[in-house]
Amino acid sequence: MKISLQWLRDWVDTGADVPTLAHSLTMAGLEIEGIHRAGPVLSGIVVGEVLAVEKHPDAEKLNVCRVSSGREELQIVCGAPNVRVGMKAPLALIGAKLPGGMEIKKAKLRGVESSGMLCSARELALSEESNGLMDLPSELTTGQDLVAALHLDDTILEVNLTPNRGDCMSVAGVAREVAAARAVSLNSPAMSPVAAASADTFPVRLEATDACPKFVSRVIRGINIGAKSPAWMQERLRRAGLRPISAVVDVTNYVMLELGQPMHAYDLGRLSGAIVVRYARAGETLKLLDGRTIELTPDIAIIADDKVALGMAGVMGGEDSGIGDATQDVLLEVAFFQPDAVAGRGRRYGLITDASQRFERGVDPELQERAIERATQLLLKCAGGQAGPTVVTRHDGFSAARKPISLRHRRVRHVLGVQVSDEATLDCLRRLDMEIEAAPGDDLRASWLVTPPSWRFDIHIEEDLIEEVARLYGFDNIPEQDATGDQAIQPWTESRVRNERAADLLVDRGYNEAISYTFTDAAWQSILFPDTALALSNPISAELGVMRVSLWPGLIHAARENQRRQQSRIRLFEIGRRFAPGTGAETEMIAGLASGSTLAEQWGADATRIDFFDVKADVEALLALSGRAEEFRFVAAGHSALHPGQSARIYCNDQPVGWIGALHPQHMKALDLTYPAYVFELEAAPALAARVPEFREISRYPAIRRDVAVIVDEATEVAAIETAIRKSAGALLTDLTILSVYRGKQFEKGKKSIALGLQLQDTSRTLTDHDADTIVAQVVDHLGRQLNATIRDK
Repeated sequence: MKISLQWLRDWVDTGADVPTLAHSLTMAGLEIEGIHRAGPVLSGIVVGEVLAVEKHPDAEKLNVCRVSSGREELQIVCGAPNVRVGMKAPLALIGAKLPGGMEIKKAKLRGVESSGMLCSARELALSEESNGLMDLPSELTTGQDLVAALHLDDTILEVNLTPNRGDCMSVAGVAREVAAARAVSLNSPAMSPVAAASADTFPVRLEATDACPKFVSRVIRGINIGAKSPAWMQERLRRAGLRPISAVVDVTNYVMLELGQPMHAYDLGRLSGAIVVRYARAGETLKLLDGRTIELTPDIAIIADDKVALGMAGVMGGEDSGIGDATQDVLLEVAFFQPDAVAGRGRRYGLITDASQRFERGVDPELQERAIERATQLLLKCAGGQAGPTVVTRHDGFSAARKPISLRHRRVRHVLGVQVSDEATLDCLRRLDMEIEAAPGDDLRASWLVTPPSWRFDIHIEEDLIEEVARLYGFDNIPEQDATGDQAIQPWTESRVRNERAADLLVDRGYNEAISYTFTDAAWQSILFPDTALALSNPISAELGVMRVSLWPGLIHAARENQRRQQSRIRLFEIGRRFAPGTGAETEMIAGLASGSTLAEQWGADATRIDFFDVKADVEALLALSGRAEEFRFVAAGHSALHPGQSARIYCNDQPVGWIGALHPQHMKALDLTYPAYVFELEAAPALAARVPEFREISRYPAIRRDVAVIVDEATEVAAIETAIRKSAGALLTDLTILSVYRGKQFEKGKKSIALGLQLQDTSRTLTDHDADTIVAQVVDHLGRQLNATIRDK
């Protein structure tokens, strides 16, 4: 949330030092994520007024303008399509420097002299888009410095709020926190009630009272729909991240930002019968303000009239009652919606609005009357009209009264671990507008009954009050103390490779660890995995609507974002959980992705693209940590996400534990990947299950090396040859090396030659050539019988 410091100072004395203010708010729980100017540093730019516009004699798209700078009239050549007589726009005088570094000089454009420049908002770095000159409000003084006219020296605070502090999603809410933190008074702007000029009202019925127990409305007739909101209001909206639209819409948005109360304006002429707050009927549809038509479900509260649904309660209004160019009369709505009735409803349709964010966190149930009076006050000033009386429709059983909470002084000291005096405790609570009285049968020194204000709906128990005391007392004032409890030492097992060790190995091999969401985009994931994933009932957003069935989607998304940022060589891995389709059963996985060149660009080696075997080597190194490398094998197999000719299933003995391969080319195109990518994924439990180290005597006797070259069918896997050799050679085989794989014309079609090195050694004696030849003969005979292999003579 963005807060204008100038706007905040209308409510409270913030002090002169902005960093100190930011620190105090952060320590009080309102994290200040950023501090920046409302506009760039500008000099030599004033408010200019266009006095005359004539066509350029030699350029069809240029105009020759006579512009007043407040001191003199200047001739300026301008190509903006929206320039007109009477317009006020930023005027860069000779010598001014624009944010892009361009210095304004006297120049001739197609033979006509130009003494300055009329500027767009984009040229002044005030907007990313521009359709012409920046159209300044007509009430600005010609010749006034633009920074002073638009208050561009204002400071913007970016506030990150925790979900429980919905009361701070407004200028008023932040101002209350500043006043409490600095122990100064709150000075809210004058918001006196507006007397009714007519008796006009519009009937309201509350049927969904559990969702909306209070609805405040007011009729305003005869407004000037073409009126614009004043410049100061438009600027404050822009600095909060909202685009000015019209007087009616701007006023409702302004009140929401100022007080934290969302509100809505209806075109009174388009309403039929009465306003009804009810639940949607099965199959009922609503056309939203963004043009979409959605089908509602019966658990969604809506605002309707006697004919159609007008809006989704607490989320977004509908098009059927929206303000239009012909609107003359409006009905203002300021309602209180229960958080549970709004939470998650908009997200089902991809809607996250300013209103829903506030109602989901909670809105002050006593704020509605004040908000509608403030909106009426501002709207009448902007667009005129006559206001009817304020009508409050309330459910009989609804009450905003808060119950007092018992607070014991000894409990404050125990929880905080510091001796906070009675006076300091009471002062902290009173600065937060809490009502305090002595508990029955006690005085104000032992325990109290504390009643939170209506806007602090997050305070329910004694510990909540203690937290408030700690915030204002100051966490910096609470000394650090070492813990005195027993420290339980966690067991360290040798039967499993720790995740940290696996991560270290991958980092050593050039990978970077990634951490991605366990939620992912259903459409994105379905490209790789057609199976239906477990859907979330209340997703954070539409892009995070299902649980991941693999770690690959997150890694691929990260790789794509890195490639978009010109990172051509990418190595990523992640250790996390996946969730089985349907059941949601969790399995810890370790996955990786590699793309780009084998080595970083250098002079010592030629640049080569990474291939399947490079990534296979990384996986083999990872599996070797278990001390059971010989138990793992790679078997060619197909996977929906992988290239048909470059994918393999990874087995531990006969148990499948993972996959490896190149991403399918079609998926790469669909996922917008620039370079080929290779991925792997292993089940952590079987892949990292370690063999407990055992002592093995180092032989004092020399080893014998024998090389064998066999010819086998092209389809025969090297893993099958290794398994057969180890089985036939027995315990005397201490090492087996694949020397080469060769295919040549001298072999029959469909045949290949594989050369292997066998190292033989005994711990009790020196092996003879006869021993070695016997073992080799056994190996060759076994390969011939099992795999139809023959010895290669040359």
